[in-house]
Amino acid sequence: MKLHALEEILIDQKQLEVDAFNPADYCTRPEESHLNLSSNLAQVVIGVRRCGKSTLCMNALKKSGLRFAYVNFDDERLIKLTGDELNSLLLALYKIYGEFEVLFIDEMQNIPEWFLFANRLLRQKMRLVITGSNAKLLSGELSTHLTGRYMETRLLPFSFLEYCACSDVETRLPSSTKETAKRMSAFDKYLRVGGFPELLNEQDRTSYISSLVDSIIRRDISARYKIRNPRALHELANHILNIAPAKATVSDFSRIFNIASDHTTRSYMSYLEQAHLLCEVKKYSTKSSERLVNAKLYPIDVALMDMRPNAFAGENLGWRLETLVYLELRRRYLPKGYDIYYYEDKTSEADFLVCNGRSVEKIVQVSYDISSKKVRNRELRGAQNAAAATGCKDLMLVTYDEREDATTQNGTPIEIVGAHEWLCRA
Repeated sequence: MKLHALEEILIDQKQLEVDAFNPADYCTRPEESHLNLSSNLAQVVIGVRRCGKSTLCMNALKKSGLRFAYVNFDDERLIKLTGDELNSLLLALYKIYGEFEVLFIDEMQNIPEWFLFANRLLRQKMRLVITGSNAKLLSGELSTHLTGRYMETRLLPFSFLEYCACSDVETRLPSSTKETAKRMSAFDKYLRVGGFPELLNEQDRTSYISSLVDSIIRRDISARYKIRNPRALHELANHILNIAPAKATVSDFSRIFNIASDHTTRSYMSYLEQAHLLCEVKKYSTKSSERLVNAKLYPIDVALMDMRPNAFAGENLGWRLETLVYLELRRRYLPKGYDIYYYEDKTSEADFLVCNGRSVEKIVQVSYDISSKKVRNRELRGAQNAAAATGCKDLMLVTYDEREDATTQNGTPIEIVGAHEWLCRA
């Protein structure tokens, strides 16, 4: 690509993305504090498309006062840029921005052999901020080529606390009756709309989510992995999103969508997870072989469950609440190095076990409505059986709006708490 053409693209990006950006228009997210802009290590932010990676990084850079340059490789005009042309791009950036201390590179993995370019800049003591939407391509190549020279931050769509902050809803606890009612109303919307930042002001949510899913499958998976049957991949993705949370039945998926082999189906499912469309929760077991099968699949946001054409998912408030709780557990515990599993025996199930190595630190059950004695006893029995099997003493049941204390048959306390309150706890 000619230098003048590169300059035109980068000037457009500067005007639209950098010059027009005002930090006062955006909320501060906790992950901003994870970025060390004075470090010589590359600061890498990974997450699903449109979860706010670029905004988070731009917000942090603007508020830092550091001189920085910006390039977005998720621009169709740069789609054919090769690794050999990256030095020309750097030259164009210097012409446009002058001296800069940090280079912010958006969706870096879209350029072949990007890691060679990043490695060279790091050797030259350039500070880098990098975003990406493909976990394997980015993390795998980082660990291989930038060993020990990067810090990774994983970003999800808005948490309920962030959703409330952007909606001017009070989340402090305890709260007045009026504040509680407003928070519950916000939770009702969050339960259905989810946390993609742009959905706060988007009217045609179905088109937005449909476009997002299509973009992830077409650009981040099909094109990159040269999928021979993209229709089957697209149908598989939509089917899993329709039935999530659900256990992965690879052989059934292969049969339903006429996929040649279970190996191919597993690859497709792996690609969907790497692109952050789906999350996998493995079954709790001390045996490694048992943890490799019967995983449960969750969407990265509840908006993906039904805001797509022909979804037919319905409200499914119980499934949506379970998904929200899982995503919040991910936010709170995965950055600490913990793992999350589900528990199942012959008579009961516990939704989530939070584990620190082999130690089960917390058991969390989720049920939208426990007004039925049968349902309440089923949920408590699942927590009790998981506690008996693991020795865990920290048990919780998250519901739509219950608040009480209970105990298992052997006297272990179980906290029952409303989701809107639990989500607001620091």
